[in-house]
Amino acid sequence: MTLGSLANGSSISSTFLLSGIPGLEHMHIWISIPLCFIYLASILGNCTIVFIIKTEPSLHEPMYLFLSMLALTDLGLSLCTLPTVLGIFLIGVRDISQDACFAQLFFIHCLSFLESSVLLSMAFDRFVAICRPLHYASILTNTVIGRIGLASLGRSVALIFPLPFMLKRFPYCGSLVLSHSYCLHQEVMKLACADIKDNSIYGMFVIVSTVGIDSLLILFSYALILRTVLSIASKAERLKALNTCVSHICAVLLFYTPMIGLSIIHRFGKQAPHLVQVIMGFVYLLFPPLMNPIIYSVKTKQIRDRVTHVFCD
Repeated sequence: MTLGSLANGSSISSTFLLSGIPGLEHMHIWISIPLCFIYLASILGNCTIVFIIKTEPSLHEPMYLFLSMLALTDLGLSLCTLPTVLGIFLIGVRDISQDACFAQLFFIHCLSFLESSVLLSMAFDRFVAICRPLHYASILTNTVIGRIGLASLGRSVALIFPLPFMLKRFPYCGSLVLSHSYCLHQEVMKLACADIKDNSIYGMFVIVSTVGIDSLLILFSYALILRTVLSIASKAERLKALNTCVSHICAVLLFYTPMIGLSIIHRFGKQAPHLVQVIMGFVYLLFPPLMNPIIYSVKTKQIRDRVTHVFCD
């Protein structure tokens, strides 16, 4: 390999190497067992939520329609990472082509930011239900909900669409080993034998314009909700209103905490142990799809009753 080939932008390798858990390679086959259960539970749980909401007319309300969007997004995230994660831990396949890697990171980031938009939409739903209850049905019509869903999807696709093409123009050299069992933009760009300043700036812009804005708007929504709830005279009514928000608050914390933590580690935590990055990466992509159906099934009576009816009858 010559300097001339680098100058001409020639790609040195057409594949990347994914990683499992460093130092525990001999345990990968055993680690694959709980991972299989997590994926199975995630897929089954989210499919169940979608099926129940679709087949039960009484659940065709804004809150549950947004919940079905969340379940579909979580289902997509699980399916995006399943092939490479189980490929590594079950059969030890670490190679992934550049095109497959770029496609995977596109769907992972697109669905992640779509989930952020859906969580914001659900916060808006709670705000209208608690702060504007008399106008709830007229504000959140099926048409409005559909437009919110399409706008959320359009924003995610438009922002993430340039990333694979921005990465594809780079040559890659050296040790093309990724830290995770799947591809992420912030990881792949660091392997480029070129100036990645533009990618880094654009990546930060995408995070700020999605996760940053969405999280601030969610906080603002809950500030207004809390102000309204505190103005309610009856303690029982205050608790009832707040109880309708518990599931959504858990979903928000479960999504944003590991996502922001992983982003900070990749960009600023160069001294952080590699194992911390790997574990945070698994928490970020595996736990929200696993836990969201459980949280909503436990905390939402209508969903809980329908789940019990489906599996017990």
